[in-house]
Amino acid sequence: MTVAPVVPLAGSERRPLRDQQPAGPVDPAEVIELTLITRRAASLPRDAAGVPIRQARADLELRYGSDPADHQLVAEVLARLEPAIQVTGRDPATRRLAITGPGRELARVFGTVLTMVSSAGPDGAPVSHRYRTGALQIPAELDGVVVAVLGLDNRPQAWPHFRFADPAAVQVTYTPPQVASLYQFPAGTDGTGQTVAIIELGGGFATSDLNTYFGSVGIPTPSVTAVGVDGASNVAGQAPQGADGEVLLDIEVVGAVAPGAHQLVYFAPNTDQGFVDAVTTAVHAEPTPVAVSISWGGPESSWTAQAMSALDEAIADGVALGVTVTVAAGDNGSSDGVSGNQPHADFPASSPHALACGGTSLHADPSTGAISSETVWNDGAGGGATGGGVSVTFPLPAWQATAGVPASPSGTAGRGVPDVAGNADPSTGYRVLVDGQQTIIGGTSAVAPLSAALTARLAQALAKPLGLLQQSLYAGIQPGRPVSDVRDITVGSNGAYSAGPGWDACSGLGVPIGSAVLEALSAGGHASVSDAAPAG
Repeated sequence: MTVAPVVPLAGSERRPLRDQQPAGPVDPAEVIELTLITRRAASLPRDAAGVPIRQARADLELRYGSDPADHQLVAEVLARLEPAIQVTGRDPATRRLAITGPGRELARVFGTVLTMVSSAGPDGAPVSHRYRTGALQIPAELDGVVVAVLGLDNRPQAWPHFRFADPAAVQVTYTPPQVASLYQFPAGTDGTGQTVAIIELGGGFATSDLNTYFGSVGIPTPSVTAVGVDGASNVAGQAPQGADGEVLLDIEVVGAVAPGAHQLVYFAPNTDQGFVDAVTTAVHAEPTPVAVSISWGGPESSWTAQAMSALDEAIADGVALGVTVTVAAGDNGSSDGVSGNQPHADFPASSPHALACGGTSLHADPSTGAISSETVWNDGAGGGATGGGVSVTFPLPAWQATAGVPASPSGTAGRGVPDVAGNADPSTGYRVLVDGQQTIIGGTSAVAPLSAALTARLAQALAKPLGLLQQSLYAGIQPGRPVSDVRDITVGSNGAYSAGPGWDACSGLGVPIGSAVLEALSAGGHASVSDAAPAG
């Protein structure tokens, strides 16, 4: 063991968890695997609006991944400091380096103390996990080389953004194809030739459920493949009232609306490490997915800055590869479930590289295609409401600068959430099958896969991926004025923010009119994600 100078790792501060209870000591001999994120060899090239410029995968990974020499340096420094720590994986292309070692040695090298605590998980039940507070330290030789150390604290990081309907409150229900038809998704498209990735941090699905469900809506069962990340896997039938509902909602919405698309469902542990590894693996997969759907998230205040940056950069890689990353904006109104009077934006919906998806309450007649009303989803205290707000972490993107986004709670010019909206009210929810049971589900979780399916159909029609789709949708926007191709939602609120003409922090731009979006993109009527070659 060697003692070496150390420096704080910027952005690694962990805030104390409220209501956590001690759960005994960490086994000092337990072998833990961590993910280290290393710096880019060069910054991603961006267009004038700050959007990553389209790259071939080989160029992105070679020029804008990490320098292999950085990974060699990390390996040498760690081996010198603690022989018990092993480098088990190097992937400079995605800037990740995997290391394992006894918890006691890893905690010492990174300057922290690990304990075991119990805290509430996504379903409200207590979860026992490793826990730390404060900042990490890294060897001074690695200052600026290692930008994130993920996995020491493995608390639940994200919550699924879906809600089962209260049978007594149900007013009208739809199948996913009915919603797609009401929203005029482009005719003659079904996502054929496209791949849609779905990120799941728990739950599972059974093929028998998929066969039964798709048979009930008259659609051949689409191609769905489960992919395990960081030791997680598809485990079906264990959480019918929990994460299974999220998984099956996502798969059934994408599969019913874009049945020709192949789905890759990535299962990862519900930790910041698992979330980052899942998204990174998905966007760098071959073939490149046309869309990645994410229905999990948490208030910005619940994340470390290093984890937010790592996940945002992974999504940015996706944009550079032409991927559209659709993310649910949250189901707890403008507070995002945080106590107090301040509004909070949900992450990763607040990433400027993601298409943030808010929720509406849709009243329509599917038989005629007539929409009688569509308002902001807000079922009141305890009933759920669309997320939405202004980021205190990410600055206002150039492509959103003329939308009329208000100041963030901290007074800064922040990224506004959401970008688009769609049916999410459980009382006007989606008819799906979960672990053999017909049920009705809502939440912005439904809007993320719905938007991913629309992306697949648009990309099929255009014969090209869309990348940062909202850059096109926001083109020419002015405060208080609706944009073409999107049906404005002007009634309702999510708490702190009210709907009105144009963009707002509860319904975004409104609901995309699929056929109109396709027409505008085909005609080049909007600026689209930059395909220009990097300068130099």
